[in-house]
Order: sequence, then C-alpha cells, then structure tokens
Amino acid sequence: MAARRAAFSAWRRNRPFAGGLLAALAGVEMFFSGQLDVGKIHVQVGIEGLQATIIPLLMVLLGILATVMPVHRIFYGVLVLAISVYSLVGVNLGGFFIGMLLGAVGGILIVAWMPRAARHETAEPSTAVREQAPVEPSRS
Repeated sequence: MAARRAAFSAWRRNRPFAGGLLAALAGVEMFFSGQLDVGKIHVQVGIEGLQATIIPLLMVLLGILATVMPVHRIFYGVLVLAISVYSLVGVNLGGFFIGMLLGAVGGILIVAWMPRAARHETAEPSTAVREQAPVEPSRS
C-alpha cells in the first residue's frame, strides 16, 4: 500500500494535479447546479439547456486532459479560464459563482504550474549570470 501511495505521489508531482482537479470539480458543480429546481422554477430550454450540459462537460474534460497531458497545460488552462468566465452567462451564473471560482482558480493553477526540470533550468541561469557578470572599473 505504501508503494502505491508513493507512486501516486510521484505521478501527481509531475503534473498540474491540483488545477486539473479544481477544474473537474468546477465542471461537476456547474453540471449539478444546472439540474437544480428552485421552487417551481426549472428553466432549461433550447440553447441554454445545451450550454448547461456542454460547458460543465468541457470543464471536466479539460481538467482531466491538463492532468494527463501536462505538455499542453497552458492551452488547457487558458480554455478553462475562458469557459469559467463564459459560464457566468451560460450556466446559472457560473454554477452560482462557486463553479466559476473553482474553474478560474483551477485554470490559473494549470497555467502557472511548471515541471520541476524547467523550474531548475530557469533558476540556475539567472544566478550564474549574476556570478559571472564582469565588473567594469570606475573611471574617475
């Protein structure tokens, strides 16, 4: 059991897991908020009914894709952000704002995530440049 937990933990660290999970949860929340009846009011007709189904499914799909294929994380993250903002209009105020906020935070986490190797590559050259920068003698 400990080996499985360690393997999952290593897998999870190599991808934008938290952002993908939040994006998928946003889609689930939006889907169920679109299916709610508030008293006797249940409006889901025409294109609005289609949007209330398609947008949450896209959010779940993009969250899963961002987790499974982290190479395309920026594209998926930007789509999650755009769909989250559009859900304010298309899906019951973005799932009563909860789904929209979950999707926006998830999209930001997906876009901001960076692989460990890339983090070290971007950090090392900046320190190396500072150490090797030539010092010009002052002209007085």
